[in-house]
Amino acid sequence: MAGLKGSAVNCLSSFGRARVAFAAAALCSLLVLGAQAHEAQPAPTVDAMAWRVKACSACHGDQGRATPEGYFPRLAGKPADYLFRQMQNFRDGRRHHAPMAYLLAHLTDDYLREMAGYFAQREVPYPPPLAAQAPAPVLAQGHALVLQGDAARGLPACVACHGAAMTGVLPAVPGLLGLSRDYLNSQLGAWRTGARHAQAPDCMAAIAQKLSVHEVGAISAWLAAQPVPQGGKPLAQLPRAAPLACAGLAADHRETR
Repeated sequence: MAGLKGSAVNCLSSFGRARVAFAAAALCSLLVLGAQAHEAQPAPTVDAMAWRVKACSACHGDQGRATPEGYFPRLAGKPADYLFRQMQNFRDGRRHHAPMAYLLAHLTDDYLREMAGYFAQREVPYPPPLAAQAPAPVLAQGHALVLQGDAARGLPACVACHGAAMTGVLPAVPGLLGLSRDYLNSQLGAWRTGARHAQAPDCMAAIAQKLSVHEVGAISAWLAAQPVPQGGKPLAQLPRAAPLACAGLAADHRETR
């Protein structure tokens, strides 16, 4: 009996070792197959441009989503041609901001177009506007100038070129909403004094030079207090001819550098 019992124990022990060996082999096979499957998967795509424009986010916010609280304008969702031309203008001296000029000084037009295309494709929500920062009579004057202009002075309404919703028009007319009052003030003021220029024909220079300092403030205060409709999408085209010839309504002339 003792011998029979010993044989049974040895048999069970051998069977147990075989099961362990089989399980180990199976586990090893699974690990190998898993590693092979992992190697077969494509490497995750790296958005190279997202990394290359990280320097922009320091001022313009992540993905160019700058908010109305700050001075720096939003880039996300703006027409690509508009963004391209503004970077050209900073690089070539038509606009003046030392950090922008430094960042763009040695970049080619092709590279600027890539950057512009990246930001134009960003779809990030607009925050609500800040509360109006001017008294009611000032806001009423700004509202009238934006929507009606002043025909007696040859001053077209802002909506005549920037669209009824003021979200811009392709190829290169920007939206006017979602921007801070300080930024709007400074840009209208720069055109008014000749410190800012655009590609010819520079319609904004002609318009801004007809505005008084008080009118610039009224327009900026009213625009900064308006919500952004339609996700800020620019129009494909104006419903009727613009009142002035303007480079922003013309196709990219493909200057090269």
